[in-house]
Amino acid sequence: MATSQKLEEHFFTCTICTEVFDNPCTLVCYHTFCRKCVVNYTKTKPQAINAKSLLCPVCSKMTKVSATERPIDEWADDVKPSFVIQGLLDSFGPGCKDKKNCTCCHREGETTPATVWCSVCDDALCDVCARVHSRISSTRHHDTTALTSEAIIPRKRNIKCKEHKDENIKFLCKDCKKVTCHTCCVIYHRKCESVVTLESELPALKSQLLNKKETILEKQIQMEAKVDAVKVNVVSEKERYARMEHDIKSFGSNARGKITLMEIKLLDELKEVSEKHFEQLTADLKSSEISVQMYRQQTELIDQILQSECDMDVYEMYQGCEAGDVDAIGDVDLKKRRRIARIMFKQNEDMLSRALDDLQLGEIDVQYDGMVNLEATPVSQDTSNVLDLKAAPVLQDTISVKVAGDQINVYPADVTVLTVNGTDTVVVTDCNNKSVKSFYTKNKQRHHSKLQLGSRPWGISRLKHNQVAVTVMHNRQIVTVEVNPDLMLLSTITTSKQYWGITSLTPSTLAAGSDRCVDILDMRGNVIKSMNAVGSGKEIIHTPGFLCTTRTGNILVSDGGSKRVLCLTAERDVVFTYPTTGHTTLGYPHGITSTSTGDILVTDFTQHTVVHLTESGQFVRNILTADDGVSLPRGVCVDGCGRVYICNYRSGEIKVFSFSNTV
Repeated sequence: MATSQKLEEHFFTCTICTEVFDNPCTLVCYHTFCRKCVVNYTKTKPQAINAKSLLCPVCSKMTKVSATERPIDEWADDVKPSFVIQGLLDSFGPGCKDKKNCTCCHREGETTPATVWCSVCDDALCDVCARVHSRISSTRHHDTTALTSEAIIPRKRNIKCKEHKDENIKFLCKDCKKVTCHTCCVIYHRKCESVVTLESELPALKSQLLNKKETILEKQIQMEAKVDAVKVNVVSEKERYARMEHDIKSFGSNARGKITLMEIKLLDELKEVSEKHFEQLTADLKSSEISVQMYRQQTELIDQILQSECDMDVYEMYQGCEAGDVDAIGDVDLKKRRRIARIMFKQNEDMLSRALDDLQLGEIDVQYDGMVNLEATPVSQDTSNVLDLKAAPVLQDTISVKVAGDQINVYPADVTVLTVNGTDTVVVTDCNNKSVKSFYTKNKQRHHSKLQLGSRPWGISRLKHNQVAVTVMHNRQIVTVEVNPDLMLLSTITTSKQYWGITSLTPSTLAAGSDRCVDILDMRGNVIKSMNAVGSGKEIIHTPGFLCTTRTGNILVSDGGSKRVLCLTAERDVVFTYPTTGHTTLGYPHGITSTSTGDILVTDFTQHTVVHLTESGQFVRNILTADDGVSLPRGVCVDGCGRVYICNYRSGEIKVFSFSNTV
């Protein structure tokens, strides 16, 4: 009983009335009060009434009510107590104390030890009352439990009807899926076909709860496995971050080392020339001091001669001064040697500043996985194009995909166009020669680059202004390639499936088509979400050979197997299908692209056409046909200058058409 008393004192007490909870409710801030108390407190706060909310007196947080049209006194009726509080109240709250005395005798003013407990009547009974209880027809089938000295009987919680406050909830209307009291059944559910007692439904409800429990346990096991995997990933990521930190410090140390070497070199050079300069200056000083000494001696000698009485000495001294013997001393050697006039340090601040600005140790590239971030800017294949699809097509160019080194016929599958350093670059997958190729014009000369892969590439998608992703089906790989405009392999991503079509959704997610599904992947090849659209109860994705991203971030799927074009959201919803009926007008849809205006272009392989659809999937017209030179077309894309690029599969060519009125 000490436990029950402590719980009442510390956990079952309403902080408003300081009494044990009476019909408690727990607000959104997880503070619990009596319903009447919190309603009465809210009535004193006009701001809460205006906000149609219950106000917490502890933290002042608002709890919105669901039925604002109801009276304020009923606002708290829909607010449930927390499971913990309600469970503790049921087990240890008032009315859950030891039942030592008979309840029936107590009502008659007598005190008789109780021997059994009736869970239906919520009463303790002595032996006499128990025998009477078992003989009455309405109570003889009630379950009773023998009482021991330590038995704690949980309180039976009777739920009252919200409308009829004095009646308990005892019935369930299966038609309306509502629990009701007897009066509600009579008034509101007379025409309902299936109204049963709540007690009779308890076995079925418990069975469903057990099934739910099994499902939750399975999810728990899966989540525990995920937690273990995340823990392992945390350790590996910490190790990887430590390696990256070491690499950054190493690169920085190398850069500083090179600067230090240049500094040492300059200091050594300065030391060498300065020592040489000081040697010259020291020699000059010594020579000058000798000259001063000789001049002093010469002046003293002249003074002596001038005082001499010998005329011949004066004459000889005069002749010696005229000859300049003294002046020439020490000058000959100085004139023969190369002299240093001045040493200076020329600082090239502009060059140093540019070098420091261009100095790059690397960059931190953050790739996000998990849920698809639909708020991220979608990376569409062709979002900057300007097309006048009402204009007549004009053939601008024909690019032969066959290059030196190709051993067999070239079969271009998919194509995209990038502008790299101001140069328009066409990038195409050649599945027959197991390579990706780029074609561009520089200095009025056509150039190409070829990147050999280990297996046949198929779909291609632009990632950045100078990067593409390519599916390599049979190797179960996606490779990323840098376009500069020559091609360089950046990375190889191993996938769990063979993928054909591919498109970039966000900077960190891809969509790729496999057998009967379209998967959303992170940049490590992990499947974030796998989806198979369903229409009329049937799967409608079969062979998603080509994909692209719309300007709104949806996924366009060209499905040759179902002979359809589908528009899907990243949440698996079908926006539209073309054609909408079972009688298809597409022979074998292949390449697909979307323009900045939302228009859709899709190639029809067997009908040798390029079909124009609206953003909502409505047919407009065949904008290119066999008469325009289209033959077995596969990939299609558009650039930013009103041009459409078509892969002619069998001829191994890229046909370039202009749809702009300003050719």
